[in-house]
Amino acid sequence: MTTTDDNHVKILFRFHSNVLDEETVETMWAEIVDKEKGLYKLDSIPFYAPSVASDDIVFAEYDEQEQMLTYRETVEYSGNSTVQVVLMDDTQDINIIRDLFKELGCVSEKVNEGYFSMEIPSTVDYKNIKKKLDELETQETIGYAEPCLADGHKQ
Repeated sequence: MTTTDDNHVKILFRFHSNVLDEETVETMWAEIVDKEKGLYKLDSIPFYAPSVASDDIVFAEYDEQEQMLTYRETVEYSGNSTVQVVLMDDTQDINIIRDLFKELGCVSEKVNEGYFSMEIPSTVDYKNIKKKLDELETQETIGYAEPCLADGHKQ
Protein backbone atom coordinates (compact mmCIF):
# COMPACT_ATOMS: atom_id res chain seq x y z
CA MET A 1 0.00 0.00 0.00
CA THR A 2 1.47 3.34 -1.09
CA THR A 3 1.05 6.27 1.29
CA THR A 4 2.25 9.88 1.27
CA ASP A 5 1.37 10.42 4.91
CA ASP A 6 -0.64 8.62 7.55
CA ASN A 7 -3.94 9.80 6.09
CA HIS A 8 -3.57 9.23 2.31
CA VAL A 9 -3.31 6.12 0.15
CA LYS A 10 -3.19 5.32 -3.54
CA ILE A 11 -6.09 3.33 -4.99
CA LEU A 12 -5.99 1.43 -8.27
CA PHE A 13 -8.90 1.72 -10.72
CA ARG A 14 -9.18 -0.80 -13.58
CA PHE A 15 -11.73 -0.06 -16.33
CA HIS A 16 -12.35 0.18 -20.06
CA SER A 17 -11.46 3.68 -21.25
CA ASN A 18 -13.64 5.07 -24.03
CA VAL A 19 -11.05 7.84 -24.52
CA LEU A 20 -8.18 5.38 -25.04
CA ASP A 21 -10.45 2.55 -26.30
CA GLU A 22 -8.62 -0.04 -24.20
CA GLU A 23 -8.51 -1.64 -20.77
CA THR A 24 -6.85 0.94 -18.56
CA VAL A 25 -5.40 1.27 -15.10
CA GLU A 26 -5.29 4.54 -13.20
CA THR A 27 -4.20 5.22 -9.65
CA MET A 28 -5.60 8.05 -7.56
CA TRP A 29 -4.84 9.51 -4.16
CA ALA A 30 -7.50 9.17 -1.50
CA GLU A 31 -7.90 10.26 2.08
CA ILE A 32 -8.61 7.49 4.60
CA VAL A 33 -12.16 7.78 5.94
CA ASP A 34 -12.43 4.41 7.71
CA LYS A 35 -9.59 1.99 6.96
CA GLU A 36 -11.28 -0.99 8.68
CA LYS A 37 -14.40 -0.58 6.54
CA GLY A 38 -12.33 0.13 3.40
CA LEU A 39 -13.73 3.64 2.93
CA TYR A 40 -11.70 6.35 1.22
CA LYS A 41 -12.43 9.87 -0.07
CA LEU A 42 -10.93 10.57 -3.51
CA ASP A 43 -8.39 13.37 -3.38
CA SER A 44 -7.60 13.40 -7.12
CA ILE A 45 -9.33 14.48 -10.31
CA PRO A 46 -9.71 11.30 -12.41
CA PHE A 47 -7.88 11.51 -15.74
CA TYR A 48 -9.73 8.64 -17.40
CA ALA A 49 -11.75 6.69 -14.82
CA PRO A 50 -15.48 6.99 -15.54
CA SER A 51 -18.25 7.42 -12.98
CA VAL A 52 -16.08 8.81 -10.16
CA ALA A 53 -15.18 12.35 -9.15
CA SER A 54 -13.04 14.02 -6.52
CA ASP A 55 -14.43 13.84 -2.98
CA ASP A 56 -16.50 10.72 -3.75
CA ILE A 57 -16.35 8.13 -0.95
CA VAL A 58 -15.30 4.77 -2.38
CA PHE A 59 -14.91 1.26 -1.08
CA ALA A 60 -11.52 -0.28 -1.86
CA GLU A 61 -9.76 -3.38 -0.62
CA TYR A 62 -6.31 -4.88 -0.96
CA ASP A 63 -6.15 -7.06 -4.05
CA GLU A 64 -3.50 -9.81 -3.98
CA GLN A 65 -3.27 -9.95 -7.78
CA GLU A 66 -2.90 -6.17 -8.15
CA GLN A 67 -0.71 -5.93 -5.04
CA MET A 68 -2.43 -2.75 -3.88
CA LEU A 69 -5.70 -1.19 -2.73
CA THR A 70 -8.20 -1.61 -5.55
CA TYR A 71 -11.47 0.23 -6.18
CA ARG A 72 -14.60 -1.87 -5.82
CA GLU A 73 -17.51 0.60 -5.74
CA THR A 74 -18.59 4.17 -5.02
CA VAL A 75 -20.38 4.39 -1.68
CA GLU A 76 -21.26 8.10 -1.61
CA TYR A 77 -21.21 10.61 -4.45
CA SER A 78 -19.80 14.08 -3.72
CA GLY A 79 -21.94 15.91 -6.26
CA ASN A 80 -18.78 16.95 -8.13
CA SER A 81 -18.48 16.19 -11.83
CA THR A 82 -15.52 15.34 -14.06
CA VAL A 83 -15.10 16.56 -17.63
CA GLN A 84 -12.31 15.42 -19.97
CA VAL A 85 -11.03 17.99 -22.47
CA VAL A 86 -8.94 17.35 -25.58
CA LEU A 87 -7.29 20.24 -27.40
CA MET A 88 -8.22 20.03 -31.10
CA ASP A 89 -6.45 23.21 -32.24
CA ASP A 90 -2.74 22.82 -31.56
CA THR A 91 -2.16 26.54 -32.11
CA GLN A 92 -3.97 27.17 -28.81
CA ASP A 93 -2.26 27.14 -25.40
CA ILE A 94 -3.89 24.51 -23.20
CA ASN A 95 -3.09 26.51 -20.07
CA ILE A 96 -5.09 29.49 -21.36
CA ILE A 97 -8.07 27.16 -21.90
CA ARG A 98 -7.63 25.75 -18.40
CA ASP A 99 -7.53 29.30 -17.01
CA LEU A 100 -10.87 30.10 -18.70
CA PHE A 101 -12.48 27.32 -16.68
CA LYS A 102 -10.56 28.19 -13.53
CA GLU A 103 -12.19 31.64 -13.67
CA LEU A 104 -15.55 29.83 -13.78
CA GLY A 105 -14.68 27.89 -10.60
CA CYS A 106 -13.22 24.67 -12.04
CA VAL A 107 -9.80 23.26 -11.21
CA SER A 108 -8.08 20.90 -13.62
CA GLU A 109 -5.11 18.57 -13.96
CA LYS A 110 -3.14 18.60 -17.18
CA VAL A 111 -2.11 15.21 -18.53
CA ASN A 112 -0.09 16.64 -21.43
CA GLU A 113 -0.17 19.59 -23.86
CA GLY A 114 -3.29 18.22 -25.52
CA TYR A 115 -5.45 16.81 -22.71
CA PHE A 116 -6.72 17.76 -19.26
CA SER A 117 -9.31 16.56 -16.82
CA MET A 118 -11.47 19.09 -15.00
CA GLU A 119 -13.47 19.03 -11.78
CA ILE A 120 -16.79 20.86 -11.63
CA PRO A 121 -17.52 21.34 -7.91
CA SER A 122 -21.05 20.61 -6.72
CA THR A 123 -21.41 24.29 -5.78
CA VAL A 124 -20.73 25.54 -9.34
CA ASP A 125 -23.57 26.07 -11.84
CA TYR A 126 -22.75 23.76 -14.73
CA LYS A 127 -24.76 25.78 -17.27
CA ASN A 128 -21.96 28.38 -17.60
CA ILE A 129 -19.30 25.66 -17.91
CA LYS A 130 -21.34 23.74 -20.49
CA LYS A 131 -21.93 26.93 -22.50
CA LYS A 132 -18.15 27.60 -22.65
CA LEU A 133 -17.38 23.94 -23.50
CA ASP A 134 -19.94 23.99 -26.32
CA GLU A 135 -18.65 27.33 -27.62
CA LEU A 136 -15.05 26.06 -27.73
CA GLU A 137 -16.16 22.78 -29.32
CA THR A 138 -18.14 24.65 -32.01
CA GLN A 139 -15.00 26.68 -32.75
CA GLU A 140 -13.14 23.32 -33.07
CA THR A 141 -10.74 24.42 -30.32
CA ILE A 142 -11.57 21.46 -28.06
CA GLY A 143 -13.49 18.24 -27.84
CA TYR A 144 -14.87 17.06 -24.51
CA ALA A 145 -16.54 14.18 -22.68
CA GLU A 146 -18.60 14.06 -19.50
CA PRO A 147 -17.66 10.67 -17.95
CA CYS A 148 -19.01 11.64 -14.53
CA LEU A 149 -21.83 14.16 -14.51
CA ALA A 150 -23.46 14.54 -11.09
CA ASP A 151 -27.25 14.74 -10.84
CA GLY A 152 -27.02 18.40 -9.81
CA HIS A 153 -25.17 19.22 -13.04
CA LYS A 154 -27.49 17.40 -15.45
CA GLN A 155 -29.69 19.76 -17.44
